Amino acid sequence: MLGSTHGTFTTDLRARVVACGESPRTTVHGVAAAPGDQDVSGRPLHAAVPDLDRFFRPESVAVVGASDAEGRPNTGITRQLLAWAERVGARLVPVHPTRTSVFGIDCVPSVGALTEPVDLAVLLVADPLPVIEELAETKVKFAVAFASGFAETGEAGAAAQERLAAAVRRSGLRLLGPNTNLNAFERFREDLEGPAVALITQSGHQGRPVFTLQELGVRLSHWAPTGNEADLETSDFISYFAGRPEVGAIACYVEGLKDGRSFLLAADRAARHGVPVVAVKVGRTETGARTAASHTGKLTGADQVVDAAMRQFGVIRVDGLDQLQDTATLLARARRPRADGVVVYSISGGTGAHFADLATAAGLRLPTLPQAKQDELHEWIPEYLSVANPVDNGGHPVGDWRGRKIIDAILADPSVGVLICPITGPFPPMSDKLAQDLVDAAEATDKLVCVVWGSPVGTEDAYRTTLLGSSRVATFRTFANCIGAVKAYLDHHRFTTAYRSPFDEAPRTPSPSFRKAQALMRPGRRLSEHAAKQLLRAYGIRVPREQLVTSAAAAVRAAGLVGYPVVMKASGAQLAHKTELGLVKVGLTSASQVRDAYRELTDIARFESIDLDGILVCQMVGRGVEMVVGVTRDDLFGPTVTVGLGGVLVEVLNDTAVRVPPFGESEARSMLGELRGRALLDGVRGAPPADVDALVEVVLRVQRMALELDGDLAELDINPLMVLPRGQGAVALDALAVCR
Repeated sequence: MLGSTHGTFTTDLRARVVACGESPRTTVHGVAAAPGDQDVSGRPLHAAVPDLDRFFRPESVAVVGASDAEGRPNTGITRQLLAWAERVGARLVPVHPTRTSVFGIDCVPSVGALTEPVDLAVLLVADPLPVIEELAETKVKFAVAFASGFAETGEAGAAAQERLAAAVRRSGLRLLGPNTNLNAFERFREDLEGPAVALITQSGHQGRPVFTLQELGVRLSHWAPTGNEADLETSDFISYFAGRPEVGAIACYVEGLKDGRSFLLAADRAARHGVPVVAVKVGRTETGARTAASHTGKLTGADQVVDAAMRQFGVIRVDGLDQLQDTATLLARARRPRADGVVVYSISGGTGAHFADLATAAGLRLPTLPQAKQDELHEWIPEYLSVANPVDNGGHPVGDWRGRKIIDAILADPSVGVLICPITGPFPPMSDKLAQDLVDAAEATDKLVCVVWGSPVGTEDAYRTTLLGSSRVATFRTFANCIGAVKAYLDHHRFTTAYRSPFDEAPRTPSPSFRKAQALMRPGRRLSEHAAKQLLRAYGIRVPREQLVTSAAAAVRAAGLVGYPVVMKASGAQLAHKTELGLVKVGLTSASQVRDAYRELTDIARFESIDLDGILVCQMVGRGVEMVVGVTRDDLFGPTVTVGLGGVLVEVLNDTAVRVPPFGESEARSMLGELRGRALLDGVRGAPPADVDALVEVVLRVQRMALELDGDLAELDINPLMVLPRGQGAVALDALAVCR
């Protein structure tokens, strides 16, 4: 875990936010928005940012259902809220129909009897709906509902939650909950300095490990327990925290997302501001997804899409709460890297080699130190020890100044951005001196110094006092967490340095292709291959020369026009898998073969009771790499674009990558880089390199189609897309389209 903040980092977070800049906004009901800024399908292109200042720092708080009767649950909650209100400087007004006072404070009998403006109403009632309707008349800005029994319980609860959400929308206030808790009103340490971690959780208990980081000196600024998210959701808090100058990183525990688009807009806002978002997202497995749904009543989303969307917008996904703690803390507090090279420094060759293996496998770059630097290190380290990287000191010097010299010399190398020292166990006095030298060196450099303290005890003075007492050393307890956090740190800064919001490039108005394509759509129906290819042509995606015919004679004439050899295929809206039914004939080279093929194809269709719109006579395209490009709809994120190895391999290998539009060319190329079969595009076993540029162009055109036809297109499957040798393009040999 990172050490305490007894000393302030020099990172100027406020300057970072101002430098990033934002487009002008108007504010409606406390939510910043850019009016009219929508994409071609009418969806917003900027995050709505609620003004939550009065939620976290209200001037007045009404507690509806306040109590001071011993043994009542509401009494303990009221007591905690009283203490919190005092800390934030808020007036607390108890609301109770039969009590004249609570804890010596005068009560009002109902919400309607409030005589002063209230920023926040805390509802300690079993059914918050009637109170929300009363609050609509009082102009309260925010409310919190703790009550459970809503969407997390099933259909009846979901219906009750929708009624509550509708009442909130009518009221104009913003609601946290229901099914939330008191985490927002915890006691935060105010003696800690430096960039803070802001915490968002859908399960309060799962945020407790991050909250207790304060006991190790890590500053926390906020905790938003979102519960069932009938109104305020994770995305709202990400958007708000991303603009707070004290927030260095946002840590999230997410069971399900209320709205995928809102989440991406919030992540985009955080990326624009350079604020890292680290998230545990439940739902990698079917069991986890089912459990999360029962807990919060949210959609968990297809995990491959969730994972891709997070990477696309720079959200760092981790699996464990320990990783959430370590990664968020490091990203909040470490300065921007000067270089991406990592050096491992250890007192044991075995430890160094082990750590180097793990770090390299995780994708960290461990550069070999220049010979001049190695010669310098050998002034203090015996010649027989390797100092190329990892640096093996054979035992850190204890009695003189050499240990600090070694560390300073490593950090001085311009290729080094991070120094990691794994200390597998306490070995006084060597480990004590090593820890102190690392702390002293870290204070004198702007590069990141990390220590892995491997002792399971954790009570050693070198760990508790020296390392955790440092504001500059990042201290971890495991190799894996250190490596993961450092990788996330370097990746995040690489990502934000190059980040260009895809929403800035999203189409605002329909293209001419849209009008052509829309005329081809048949609501609720599947298009035939011929019609689906017309759809592709409308968006400039190349298809083979082909003609649709309804007689053998016409087929022969078409073959002469298309040019032998030809392929013949049955075309009909019912046909999804033609090959399995024998409805594809390949390599036909004569008129007699074409006539025979026509009769055979139509006979099979009649036997199988398949309605055809005709037989396609198609150009036979040369060999290339078979790919698949498609569009599907995700319950959370809407249209998604998939690319992968095509033909029969798509079902055998399932080697695909997915993205959520909008995205640009670099993201399309990144999709290809994720494929296990990517090397096929570069040419293997003497095959020429494929036309990757043409493949990328098809992906981008399909994305445009997905955006513009969002309301009309349910599914698109181009398989195979034959990617020809470099410079020859890509041809969609077959296509399936389903209309909404």
